[in-house]
Amino acid sequence: MSTARATIFWTREIHRTQSQGLQRCFTQSASISTTSQKPIDCNNASKPVSLTRTPRSPSRDRQLPSTLPVRSYAQESAVSRLARSAVAPGASAETYIAYGMTQKLFEACSSQADYTIPQASQKGVPIPTTEAGEHLGVGDSWWYRELGLVPTFSTWSQVTFLHMYLLTVRLRALPTRESVQTYSRHLIDHFSHNAENRMDVLHDMGSRTVRNKYLKDLFIQWRGIIAAYDEGLIKGDAVLGAAVWRNLWKASSTGPDGHEIDWTKVAWVVAYMRRVLSEISKMDEADLVFSLSSGDVKSSGIFGFSALDKKMAEGTK
Repeated sequence: MSTARATIFWTREIHRTQSQGLQRCFTQSASISTTSQKPIDCNNASKPVSLTRTPRSPSRDRQLPSTLPVRSYAQESAVSRLARSAVAPGASAETYIAYGMTQKLFEACSSQADYTIPQASQKGVPIPTTEAGEHLGVGDSWWYRELGLVPTFSTWSQVTFLHMYLLTVRLRALPTRESVQTYSRHLIDHFSHNAENRMDVLHDMGSRTVRNKYLKDLFIQWRGIIAAYDEGLIKGDAVLGAAVWRNLWKASSTGPDGHEIDWTKVAWVVAYMRRVLSEISKMDEADLVFSLSSGDVKSSGIFGFSALDKKMAEGTK
């Protein structure tokens, strides 16, 4: 990520998480003379700041303007060092930046096919299951409404993997191999933590050994998904559609409703993937994070339902 983009990203993050501390810092800095020799440490704005006045010197009066941009000066001490340290791939700060950014990206991926199980919080109430024995939840995503998929843990994981894959393709454009590996590793780590929490809270898997077994299986699926979707991107929509069918529809000849599978819906997902890849390829990493993490991510202009995708799949455009 460029210095300018990293600076913008961390400026906004610091303003969001340390607004009170920075406000105190700015208030104190504005109350002193603009020729004060002691800089204000906004990194420790929560601590009392001891300020001292120093006599003016004629030479300093000639060099300094009548007013100083107090806000910019304070931001420089808190932001510029982070930006400079983050630019170098493999730097210690990069992994923290990657962790924060991939957390927001994962949340956008996870929310696309999110679901709940009301019975999980009701003691003694059995959880409904599908014919295959999976816990059946409740979800209002277009992946359930329009495509007819069933709100289960399996569906959630596969739709989340699909969106993680789309972001992984974009992250491959990062300047170094080390950066790509760092961001990719954090992305799958966020998935693992979230998936384990769902197993425990929603699906009553109290045994850590059982959860770890499922997580290992999911990681193997993730590696296979990357290979399958990569092959589809290279060889064409028919191959990509076959990979989508195997993962989302479990290679079944019938849909969840028992009727013959509607291949238009498979084509719809392929059109969706192509559109998303085209749009995110034109965006800077920081812009992508802000776009996906602002507002309602379910109806984001990048992720989410698009009538254009449906028209392309139906051949009406």
